[in-house]
Amino acid sequence: MQELHDITLSLLVALAIGLLIGIERGWSERKEEEGDRVAGIRTFSIVGLLGGICGLLAIEFNGWIIVAGFLSVAILSVVAHREDVKMNDDIGATTAFTLILTFALSAWSVFGYELPALGATVIVSALLGYKPTLHRWLKHIKKKEIRAWTKLLVISLVLLPLLPNEGYGPWDAFNPYWVWWMVVLISGLSFVGYVAIKIAGKNLGTLLTSFAGGLASSTAVTISLAQFAKSSKTTFVFMAGVLLASSIMFIRVLVEVSVVNYTLLELLWMPVAAMFIGLILAGLWLWRYKIYTEESAPIQLKNPFQLSTAIQFGLLLGAILVLSEGMQEWFGDQGVYGLSVVSGLMDVDAITLSLSKMSTEDLRNEVAVMGIILASVTNTLVKGFIFSFYVGFKKSILLILLLLLAVAPGFLIAGFMLWF
Repeated sequence: MQELHDITLSLLVALAIGLLIGIERGWSERKEEEGDRVAGIRTFSIVGLLGGICGLLAIEFNGWIIVAGFLSVAILSVVAHREDVKMNDDIGATTAFTLILTFALSAWSVFGYELPALGATVIVSALLGYKPTLHRWLKHIKKKEIRAWTKLLVISLVLLPLLPNEGYGPWDAFNPYWVWWMVVLISGLSFVGYVAIKIAGKNLGTLLTSFAGGLASSTAVTISLAQFAKSSKTTFVFMAGVLLASSIMFIRVLVEVSVVNYTLLELLWMPVAAMFIGLILAGLWLWRYKIYTEESAPIQLKNPFQLSTAIQFGLLLGAILVLSEGMQEWFGDQGVYGLSVVSGLMDVDAITLSLSKMSTEDLRNEVAVMGIILASVTNTLVKGFIFSFYVGFKKSILLILLLLLAVAPGFLIAGFMLWF
């Protein structure tokens, strides 16, 4: 009985694959006369069911059954497409290839891969349904954007896996894989920001990039936004993006601490919440009173792939990693605060996780919490100086002041709670 149930379920999944794709193909070609289409909802459903049956027969008897079924569908698809070209002068082969893919997905599903096959089916249906949108996007893509995307793929999918994932140098602190991963992250965020600003516009695109990028690296977002601000006559919208990305960093800190040592949250949540709210309010004020009064000027989008800037950041991060390990080696627990400040110059996650782990062993909770606060404050304030490095100090004074005002209450709350 169980075997019959499994067979029935497999065939239903295979039929569903053909039906889902068939609905999209049938709707797209609904204006065609009956008999003029290569395949519609019925044909796709039958091919899906055929793939499921061939897969089940291959499991029971011989794998060549799938090959025979696949070749049959492929040959019929090619013949039908050829006749369609003769009748309608339409050389598009999307439906023919989709018919072959439907058989393959249906056959794949009966081997225990129902969810991946259904997921791939949804992606195929989406690609088919969004044809006009995809073609419209292609018309707006420039050659430099294709080159930038290709370079990004090379450094992330080709170079990154080749690097050793182990420590080198003093205290084994320099990890080539991790540092290059940061290079990939910065480059990727720059590209995402470029695309978001180009599609959604400067204001909305900047905020979307800041929110999404802040979940990964608010420092990397700051570098990307500073590059955009440098090429634009307007700066307030990018300052608001830095404030938003910085606020998201505090959410990351709370999540990391709760995973490693949730007992720290009792002392940590209040100062972190104060700094988070401060940054949000500063961003809203900037948005309300500055962005809409700022002179409207389109941003001049340049090369979306700033590899040189990303490499500089990676080298600086590697140097800080070595220095952080050195301070821990030289001063032990007495150097926790100094280590937190130095680590916070470029990264909060590493010191947050380290101190949270150490507090489960021999480090007092109060010391761990103050170390995390110091790293967070340092990392937040340094964003203002990173921004000023690209844009200029005079244009960045407002951002630096807002960052300082936003984190000051949280720092004071932490000091009062831990020292008094």
